[in-house]
Amino acid sequence: MSEKKSGLVLDADMARRLRSALTVSGVELFPLLQDPAGEVLRALLKNPRLSEDHVLALLKRRDLTEDLLKAISQLKLGEGSHRIKVALAKNPGTPGTVLLTILPQLYLFELLELCYLPGVTPDQKVAAERVILQRLPTTAMGNKMTMARRGTVALVDALLKEGDFRLVEPCLQNPRLKEVSILQFLNGPHATAETISVIARHPRWKQRPNLRMTILKNRKTPAVWFTVFLPSLKTQDLHALVASRRLTPGQKKLVDDELKRRGLA
Repeated sequence: MSEKKSGLVLDADMARRLRSALTVSGVELFPLLQDPAGEVLRALLKNPRLSEDHVLALLKRRDLTEDLLKAISQLKLGEGSHRIKVALAKNPGTPGTVLLTILPQLYLFELLELCYLPGVTPDQKVAAERVILQRLPTTAMGNKMTMARRGTVALVDALLKEGDFRLVEPCLQNPRLKEVSILQFLNGPHATAETISVIARHPRWKQRPNLRMTILKNRKTPAVWFTVFLPSLKTQDLHALVASRRLTPGQKKLVDDELKRRGLA
């Protein structure tokens, strides 16, 4: 076949596919959603018989261009469809400008799901986290507690810093929580005797040497934790505690008593 004839065949085939994209309906539309040509997919968006199910099936593709995804976001069909907005947010190719418009319209745990979705881009995750963080001040406590258990590093860190006693235990259960976040909390203004005790008795965290020392250097730490932790401390750590200016007189006496017990004072 000559180049000219080959081109005619290709043009005829494209014309047929474009015509089908504009005119077919129902189940006949679904095979066209897999067409590799962007022209065909753009024609599909103009088909008056295009339904929500068709758009959702199209958005499962991970090779859609930014222009096409932007065009999908502008469909009247999508304006009233929460499912289409969620599918757009989950597509890794969705442009940032579109994503920033969609994310505030998603539910809290849809945003959290987006953070853990396989194939999600770093930009998508950060944008979703940002929207969740903005909502935290008005989020119900029950949802906050669930978020504390399941949230990302940034989310569990923010929830722990709130200092609410009800949130500390769920945060400590989160496998993504970092020791540095707890250290920052213990050294911050929101730590209380109650929340310090939650950390001090937690099976996952109570054996951490840095956390123990930080707990013992907090003026709000109840005396019971000095009784529990001091006997297992190294002598050099006891001397460091005695030298600390952060202890109350009562706390310092407990350390002195431990040194005397060891015959070192």
